[in-house]
Amino acid sequence: MIVEERLTSYLHSLEQENSKILEEIEKEALADHVPIIRKEMQSFLKVLLRIQRPGRVLEVGTAVGFSAILMSEYVSEDARITTIENYEKRIQEARANFRRAGRDGQITLLEGDAMDVLPELNGPYDFIFMDAAKGQYMAYFPEVLRLLSPGGILLSDNVLQDGEIIQSRFAVERRDRTIHSRMREYLYTLKHHPELETSIVPLGDGAALSVKILG
Repeated sequence: MIVEERLTSYLHSLEQENSKILEEIEKEALADHVPIIRKEMQSFLKVLLRIQRPGRVLEVGTAVGFSAILMSEYVSEDARITTIENYEKRIQEARANFRRAGRDGQITLLEGDAMDVLPELNGPYDFIFMDAAKGQYMAYFPEVLRLLSPGGILLSDNVLQDGEIIQSRFAVERRDRTIHSRMREYLYTLKHHPELETSIVPLGDGAALSVKILG
């Protein structure tokens, strides 16, 4: 845990409940051990969307559709959300959840590996939420940057790996070293890329908030 557990619990206690459908999906996901965005990220995402009011949103990593539905509730009715998922079981669950929420007309789910899907998309997108396989963020980055509009926001979740990102790669379990090194490369790229201004925030499991600099 990045932030002290008692502080996290206190912050959680301040949160208001989500919509009924989101509360139901969250309970189901937790019961099935399906990872969804943490409470801190939910709150952060809501505020960012209220500020920016994006017209086109892209999500890389749908899972069961929780975050896509949440985003749909915090953008205008004519905004459109595109989300990408590769895992067949999750695809079916997400589609069912979009129908349950009455958001299947606003959210488009694209099936397949993001490495194959992203090059086929036409931007620009005002807001991109990166929440997929952590070891692939760097691989997705060139296409994500291409698709992001000038002045657009890229929000990358789970970038601090429960604090392990600060460890030497030799202090990390061998099976996690590739993800560790790739995430470090990703964060360095976000902070040093000439087209981006990025802040890395120790929120939840770490978030990187990037804005594409206006040309």
